[in-house]
Amino acid sequence: MANIISIGTAVPEFCHQQTDILQFMQNMYGLDDTQKRILSFLYSQSAIRQRYSVINDFSEKSVHLNQLFAAQALNPSISKRMEVYQLMAPTLAFNAIQNCLHGKAELHQITHLITVSCTGMSAPGIDLQLVEILNLPNTVFRTSVNFMGCYAAIHALKMANYICKSEPDAVVVIVAVELCTLHFQPEFTEDNAASSLLFADGAAAVLVSGQAVKTSNQPMIALNSFYSKIERKGKNDMAWIIGNHGFEMTLSSFIPSIIEADIEELVHTALENSGYTLQDIQHWCIHPGGRKIIDVIEKQLGLTREKTRPSRFVLENFGNMSSPTLLFVLKEMMQYKPLHPEPVFGIAFGPGLTMETFTAQLI
Repeated sequence: MANIISIGTAVPEFCHQQTDILQFMQNMYGLDDTQKRILSFLYSQSAIRQRYSVINDFSEKSVHLNQLFAAQALNPSISKRMEVYQLMAPTLAFNAIQNCLHGKAELHQITHLITVSCTGMSAPGIDLQLVEILNLPNTVFRTSVNFMGCYAAIHALKMANYICKSEPDAVVVIVAVELCTLHFQPEFTEDNAASSLLFADGAAAVLVSGQAVKTSNQPMIALNSFYSKIERKGKNDMAWIIGNHGFEMTLSSFIPSIIEADIEELVHTALENSGYTLQDIQHWCIHPGGRKIIDVIEKQLGLTREKTRPSRFVLENFGNMSSPTLLFVLKEMMQYKPLHPEPVFGIAFGPGLTMETFTAQLI
């Protein structure tokens, strides 16, 4: 059995209040008064209080001190944006790994490294950069999960689970790092406005092993089963392509409706495969892709607000960081040690429309 021993997170130094980001967007998009009121309403309904970015551009007070988006007419090239990614992503990932391993494992014990990202790419990539920064052996097993979007962390956990089952002595580190804010698009469209409202930067690292010794004060998560489904009717509603000026996001307002229509069947099938029932699940690790997504899942599954509290907390304080976000939620659930094993159900969504789930036990 593979266990999540610990989770470490890291965010960039620039914390932007959602109200400041709104003012920045209104100015950068060059909106008229009516458009400003509409955007202001959408921001007020986002349930996001603050978000983090590796650049200081998105606060009104720093409009004239921009690092990347220096003027409304400027739309940085993909190469310029990737320069920032190459500089900042490894450091953020390193900080998350340090926070994850502290007091739990030593660097020399790591046998496998899985990196996750969809907001930057190069070869050699962040996996090799981390091997060098962490001074890991040149023989360390490494693999990358690229361009899968918000559900990629579950895919990485699935890989770590397979590794631990086949190699009992494996000590796996997963690190997901995303710099979503590098891909701000200054043209005012529905997709660009939605992306600018939600996305943020962050990193999360997970230590997975079947061999770690559980202490009396250390909660862990024992991975149980995985189930995924592609809902093709939503394939055009969530997309992520590389353009000349950054990664361009398609984020349709129909996504919550698609999830609302399919979530009951998906969860029922996933639980049936795991041996749990809906009533068994005590912790719901829902990817906070947006307030409406949490709302429709809560409604369709009949969950109490307490069950979705960890997801709402992460959305409020960090926004949607794509792949690390679910791990932030999972970390919230590991803040206390239960008296008895408590079942966990996790779910995230991404391009496809892909719906990825897992079940586990908080122990």
